[in-house]
Amino acid sequence: MIIMRKNVFNKNLISFIQKSSCSFTCTKEIINRLSSLDFKELNESDNWKNIPNKFFIVRNDTSIIAIELPKNKTDVFSIITTHLDTPALLLKPSAAYIKDNYLKYNVMPYGGLLNMGWLDHPLSIAGRIIIKEKNVLKRKIVDYRSPLLIVPSVAIHQNDKANSNLDLNMQIDLQPIMSISNNKGDWFKLLNKLDENNIIDYDLYAYNPVKPVLIGKDQELLVSPRIDNITSVFAALESFINSKSSFIKVFCAFNNEEIGSLTEEGADSNFLIDILKRICARANIDLTSSLAKSFIISSDNTHAIHPNRAEYADDTGVSYLNQGFTIVKEEASTTNALSASIIKEICNKYKIKYQIATAKNDLTGGSTLSGISLRHVSILSIDVGISQLSMHSSIETCSINDVYELYKMMYYFYKTKIIRKKETIFLEY
Repeated sequence: MIIMRKNVFNKNLISFIQKSSCSFTCTKEIINRLSSLDFKELNESDNWKNIPNKFFIVRNDTSIIAIELPKNKTDVFSIITTHLDTPALLLKPSAAYIKDNYLKYNVMPYGGLLNMGWLDHPLSIAGRIIIKEKNVLKRKIVDYRSPLLIVPSVAIHQNDKANSNLDLNMQIDLQPIMSISNNKGDWFKLLNKLDENNIIDYDLYAYNPVKPVLIGKDQELLVSPRIDNITSVFAALESFINSKSSFIKVFCAFNNEEIGSLTEEGADSNFLIDILKRICARANIDLTSSLAKSFIISSDNTHAIHPNRAEYADDTGVSYLNQGFTIVKEEASTTNALSASIIKEICNKYKIKYQIATAKNDLTGGSTLSGISLRHVSILSIDVGISQLSMHSSIETCSINDVYELYKMMYYFYKTKIIRKKETIFLEY
């Protein structure tokens, strides 16, 4: 396999973002991509007597781990983790209601929303529905794609503080309307467009369906929904697929990072460590010594310096758009001098652009995927990502060139043999 050309990567990235409207549809896209390349799906509930060389496991329809075993036996894992959930409006169960001749739907925030960024944008709906057929409950992943909802802002004439103190109440100001109607049953007519008459329950999200666009002198700026964190997912997935490795390649895309990861399928679950244990058991590998030789990359986005609010950036650890991917070192990150040096050396070898980002001490960041995963899987780790603007709005901005640099780093990470012997690190390219 060879590294993907930049123009092909960019085109496929935009398509992937469009299709990945929520964690369910993103996982479905990953499954389709892996299946087309002869990766076999294994079920956690089965007894894995024979493990194929290329396989993947899905948990709760929204987290996925893919593995590729090398031809020669090894006890070293090269792991990239990321998360595929994005901030959205989560539909409460059976919460359609009528108010002032509007058919509305009661929603709750999924993740830490930038509330104002969800006003006045046409929204669609995607997620999972549970269907009853006779005595069988079936799961179905759905995406309406077309605009169905909108959260209207209050006009400046009615709220003279809108430009000075926009304090939005999630329960009041971010409730979408879907129709002019006095019939709550119109909501169920919408669901029935799916040709499913026996819907028992659902996990549905309102999301922005707008098509990503490129702007700038050189078309370098990507303006799109879900940049955080579908860009990381795509870069990690394609690097996993396109590279060859002497080690055991692992790709992890977890759900629920935006709400803390402490779920059945989140990074704070037993998902990753359980899969690694099963591989080691079948291959007669000692797990403890294997983890001591392995390396994990966690990829999630960070903040670029803002063009109008530079005071929010650190004095020294500033991350710029279009200057390469970012190595993130914060108080809650897992990046250390050793793990950063390894990635820097790979980047220097292959002329990959990177930068170092730190946060201001009076602005706290969130926990990282690897930091959460390391509660269960203790491995040398680093936190990386791309820098972006308008994080957690329904429309975000980044440099598409930075995403490609991230992909290149991940591609060559998988190809590089990182050999740890006592206090010495050898890199074989």
